[in-house]
Amino acid sequence: MDLNLDKALEMIIDKIKNWFDVFVSMLPNMAAAVILLIVFIVLAKLGAMMVKKIFSKTSDNVALKNLFSTTVQYTIIGLGIFIILGILKLDKAVTSLLAGVGIIGLALGFAFQDITANFVSGIIIAFRRPFMLGDIVEVNDIMGIASRTNLRVTVIKTFQGQEVYIPNKDVLQSPIYNFTTLGKRRIDLTVGVSYGDDLEKVESLVKEAIKKLDGIIDPENTIFDYEEFGSSSINFNIRFWIEYPDQPGFLQLRNQAIKAIKQAFDENDITIPFPIRTLDFGIKGGQKLSDMQLSTGKENRSKTNTEDDHQQKKN
Repeated sequence: MDLNLDKALEMIIDKIKNWFDVFVSMLPNMAAAVILLIVFIVLAKLGAMMVKKIFSKTSDNVALKNLFSTTVQYTIIGLGIFIILGILKLDKAVTSLLAGVGIIGLALGFAFQDITANFVSGIIIAFRRPFMLGDIVEVNDIMGIASRTNLRVTVIKTFQGQEVYIPNKDVLQSPIYNFTTLGKRRIDLTVGVSYGDDLEKVESLVKEAIKKLDGIIDPENTIFDYEEFGSSSINFNIRFWIEYPDQPGFLQLRNQAIKAIKQAFDENDITIPFPIRTLDFGIKGGQKLSDMQLSTGKENRSKTNTEDDHQQKKN
């Protein structure tokens, strides 16, 4: 029993000595690997900064600049890791690592299809540039300012003060309304006037009221058209263009336009009628409601008088 224990201890000590000898022999390579790791990290940061600087001179696409700088940074670090593994004489580990990366990448591709789709969509958005950061956009009925974007989501800051994170896949597959690109926006208003008003006069008053507003652009492209004969009014549309996004702003100018039209109508006795509903309780060929109420009243009074006469005779 003692011989087996001594033999086991001797084997352990020999193994530790071998490991120590290997460790000592690898110290120069390990020192070189640490130095190379630091060098490649610094090179990766410098490379990313250089790409950003060069890209900023040729394009103002922030998303694409971040994409290229991040790709360069991780590429340099990955190259450094493979070189360090070679210095440490871990060639077999490098081969196994490459094979493992391929298998893991294939597995992750199936497991994280949405993440992969968002990543690819982020790259496509960065190249296509349907909007710039700071533009007013609407995606999936969410309207606001495109505040930032990355390879996974696009962040929109709504006018109500919330930040909405929309996956890039949904952004790419949905209609994107950009209200900043053209620098203008059209305001559409629907108004009704009385059937008794002069339609030519109404059109002239509305156009004149709109032209006097500050912030109107392309006044010659202002469109006035009568739309329909409504139940209690003749309805028309007035469409005009404003600078956008700019002051006084879409909501403020729409508010001013409504007040200007109302004031012009008041000053010229133009009526904006209330909805009218006519209730007819009579049957075809029958009596009016007022006549029915009167006759019913007479019948009730006559019936009451007859009952009173019968009661008096009994008494």
